[in-house]
Amino acid sequence: MGLLQIVLAGVLLVAAAAKARAGHGAREALRSYGLGDPRVRAAAWALAIAAEVAVAIAVLVDVDAALAAAALLAVFACAQVVAIARGRAGAPCGCFGGHGRIGWWGVGRTTALAAAFAALPFLPDTTLSTDAWLAVGLGAALLGVAALAIALLALAREVGELRLAVAPQAALSLEHEGPELGGRVALVERFERGTPLKVAVFTSSGCSLCAALEPSLRLLANDPGVELATFDEHDDADAWESLAVPGSPYGVVLAADGVVLAKGTFNSLYQLESLLSHAMARV
Repeated sequence: MGLLQIVLAGVLLVAAAAKARAGHGAREALRSYGLGDPRVRAAAWALAIAAEVAVAIAVLVDVDAALAAAALLAVFACAQVVAIARGRAGAPCGCFGGHGRIGWWGVGRTTALAAAFAALPFLPDTTLSTDAWLAVGLGAALLGVAALAIALLALAREVGELRLAVAPQAALSLEHEGPELGGRVALVERFERGTPLKVAVFTSSGCSLCAALEPSLRLLANDPGVELATFDEHDDADAWESLAVPGSPYGVVLAADGVVLAKGTFNSLYQLESLLSHAMARV
């Protein structure tokens, strides 16, 4: 079995699969050929798929069956020529599903395939050796890997564009919740280091979001210019009450002298960092 024999049969199988996958769209495309009755279109669609599959299999079994494939494609090309003569150029052709259009390009493509099938039985025997088949398989695998890499790059680009299009939100800071901005609170005495900014994070033991944010909090705690401390709703109820914390997770950024620079509810590291940005702008 030659490589060209396999490739040409594969083209017919792909065309049949595209028609089957397009379903209603491929059947509706047959209106372009004057088939107005839905039952006639459905029968013609099924017949075209069956004919392409049968001829493709026959070509794989016996190269002489390529003449039947050439005749089938010649019928398809003639149908397109008739449709063009009736002013249907640009209408759906249904050749590879429901997306193709009737035109001279389609006629030329179908005619070229018909000629290739017609010439196939008269070509020299090109049966591939084992090494040649291995080379073909390796080439196909490399093409598959390349296609997958391109698809992944395209997906990464789409995700990146989506992230740029959807701007992240800042922490939710309401004036009537939490401590008063600009006020001085005694909570600063619970901090030990002499950093310019103190971040008080209020959490709850039953808060799943708080648990998910723990890695982000550890990352922020490594900042040498920031001292971070957490206050549990039950273990540090006095701190919650004194600052009128509305819920968790909640953050309050203090200056070294205890002045409240920023406050708000957050659910991501970005939102917590937005509180720090606001605080540094007030320093």
